[in-house]
Amino acid sequence: MVASSRCASVVTAVAATATVAVIALGTTEKSLGFATGAPALRRSSVRVEGAAADGMTPIVGVASSSSQFAGADKVLILIGGVAAVKLSHSRNRGRFIQSKVRVQALVATTNSAVQPVVNDETAELSFECETGNYHTFCPISCVSWLYQKIQDSFFLVIGTKTCGYFLQNAMGVMIFAEPRYAMAELEEGDISAQLNDITELRRLCTQIKKDRNPSVIVWIATCTTEIIKMDMEGIAPKLEAELDIPIIVARANGLDYAFTQGEDSVLAAMAAKCPDLPAPLPANPQPHAPLVIFGSLPDSVAKQLELELKRQGITVSGWLPSSRYADLPSVGEGVYVVGINPFLSRTAATLMRRKKCKLINTAFPIGPDGTRAWVEAICKALGIEPQGLEEREQKAWDSIKDYLDIVKDKSIFFMGDNLMEVSLARCMVRAGMTVLEVGIPYMDTRYQAAELALLTKTCKEMGKPLPRIVEKPDNYMQVQRIKEMKPDLAITGMAHANPLEARGINTKWSVEFTFQQIHGFTNVRDLFELVTRPLRRNKSLPEEWQTFVKDGAPAKKLEA
Repeated sequence: MVASSRCASVVTAVAATATVAVIALGTTEKSLGFATGAPALRRSSVRVEGAAADGMTPIVGVASSSSQFAGADKVLILIGGVAAVKLSHSRNRGRFIQSKVRVQALVATTNSAVQPVVNDETAELSFECETGNYHTFCPISCVSWLYQKIQDSFFLVIGTKTCGYFLQNAMGVMIFAEPRYAMAELEEGDISAQLNDITELRRLCTQIKKDRNPSVIVWIATCTTEIIKMDMEGIAPKLEAELDIPIIVARANGLDYAFTQGEDSVLAAMAAKCPDLPAPLPANPQPHAPLVIFGSLPDSVAKQLELELKRQGITVSGWLPSSRYADLPSVGEGVYVVGINPFLSRTAATLMRRKKCKLINTAFPIGPDGTRAWVEAICKALGIEPQGLEEREQKAWDSIKDYLDIVKDKSIFFMGDNLMEVSLARCMVRAGMTVLEVGIPYMDTRYQAAELALLTKTCKEMGKPLPRIVEKPDNYMQVQRIKEMKPDLAITGMAHANPLEARGINTKWSVEFTFQQIHGFTNVRDLFELVTRPLRRNKSLPEEWQTFVKDGAPAKKLEA
């Protein structure tokens, strides 16, 4: 193996007299996953052939764990830049796979934890994609907060009994309690096409109008409607004309969408219904162009962000969604739009392409640093000089000094669930944590370009290594990496929380960050309350209670 020129200086920095093992870690054609440190291999091994840099001892051997190189004084582990490497997988009958591996130098002694080398100025984030599967909460859960935000709406989820059970359990509200959403349960006759879709939906929507008289009905399409190819977009305009009530169709099936993308789908469909702003623009009493913010937030949080902008002399023209459907903002050419959450890429595309709005690409107002960047980007786009933001940010950080002392120099691992992982990772790095990996179900690098740039900048300013970003991560391989890395905290879905806790890994449910108020300067304490809770909890427990695994349990059971 020949190290890249960028890594050569790091290699040469190791004492020339030392015996050095050079290991290249990455993802091959066989999707082998590796931890930052020793290879996290199970039931397989990788053969490494190559030469170290000048003055180093070449290594040829089979690496199944770090103990294979216990005789070396130093181990140089290459992750992330570019080096050509030959890897053979034991299941592949010894056939060599030629693979390109991105490299970022890490140096450690064989009997100690890996200590990352601080990234140089040319270092960049590395992106990987593993399985292509979504391991997330169901996207139809967006109904739970959208029906409360749009107060004159009615959400009709069209799916099976399974969807109904999920809504009842996930939202804690029984369907028979008659909130402003309901299930249209597909039965055998619907699936086998014995019943007419438009007839059944007409009957349901007529009943909804009679009982509730909402300003808008939102149809939420699920996996089943996608599979049986129900023509909801074709049916909706006919019933809309018959019933004289707007009907919005939003696809939120778990086959194509991750957890929070359900909201993105609803808002994208709603953006298409926004009234067009007449051209030329009417006289604006404000000294700046119209500004529309898209993304669903509780009214109290939305008001706080409006007040932050008002401090800069900026008035918000409208929100998407608004509290009432009739108050949807007018959009068109000359209107600036800005997102509130990193999972709203489809809504942003709809506003730009169909409504010709101007998107302000910025980091998102999660954490003090993100909120400052968000306000600064809006000010810059509208031609306004920001005032006092540095002091506002510092005041927010000072208010959580007790939490910062807890997270300082701790490591964190994001498994990926709600698409807010990059924003949260950036905030945690600024707080002093080391982010080992950022798993994310879907990454729109254009929409999150400013967030990714701020993450890179923050890592370099804080002297932290750039995290590995894995799109659509494979959960099995992630668990193996967590086992090797042993992070102080893992942000994970509910399915993996208890198994990881049983192995001594502190966890926090990612869905909590979706439902908690974490945006803006004023909610930073709530954000770090969530992050530090498992760390504070375990610190307060007696030492013998800090693991779910009984002392003296058979080793085989612990490895299972």
